[in-house]
Amino acid sequence: MSTHNYKFTTNLSKALLVAACSLGFAVSANAAPTTNSASMTKSSPVFLGDGGNYPFSEAVRVGNTLYMSGQIGFKDGKLVKGGIKAEAKQALDNIHATLLKYGYQKSDIVKCMAMLTDMDDFDDFNKVYKAELAKPYPVRSAFGVAELAAGASVEVECIAAK
Repeated sequence: MSTHNYKFTTNLSKALLVAACSLGFAVSANAAPTTNSASMTKSSPVFLGDGGNYPFSEAVRVGNTLYMSGQIGFKDGKLVKGGIKAEAKQALDNIHATLLKYGYQKSDIVKCMAMLTDMDDFDDFNKVYKAELAKPYPVRSAFGVAELAAGASVEVECIAAK
């Protein structure tokens, strides 16, 4: 094979390779996606319950997600006695009652936010939280706040999803 024919064959091979790659790219760019993608559907919020004399809903359901208003340690219209542990237990009991009322359970909780008026109560709050919820625990934030409604020591707000 002469040098001229070798260069011609090599250049032709390169040209065919480039053309084939270009054609493959063009075909794949126009092809339908091969992965399944989640479809987004808009679900209107459903406002559930009411805050009694207060201007808020007990919970709002959007699709399968339940957003609950914060709960303090209220029972029978009064703040329970016994400090942070008693209040935290009652707040989580109130959340549990809300979950059940709307067809959810504690294991459906995906996010909680805790607000404490004294961050020195954080360990006591965690003891109650661990006793009331099970692993895997929801994601959580905790904040120290200056004060809460009705003189409460703790308020807990959660989101549940099915």
